[in-house]
Amino acid sequence: MKTGTVKFFNESKGYGFITDDLSKEDFFVHVTGLSGGQIQQNDKVEFDTQEGKKGVNAVNVKKV
Repeated sequence: MKTGTVKFFNESKGYGFITDDLSKEDFFVHVTGLSGGQIQQNDKVEFDTQEGKKGVNAVNVKKV
């Protein structure tokens, strides 16, 4: 699993972005990719990545 920080998350729209701790790459996250409850900006998270329709998405996202 990768670790990162939630850069932005809009609860009403159900999506946001996570910045990977190692690569500093940003990954799109959709509410359907959350596995451990809600997340918000600046939360530390663990996640996997998966190819989506528009690029690589964060999935199985949970707070640490």
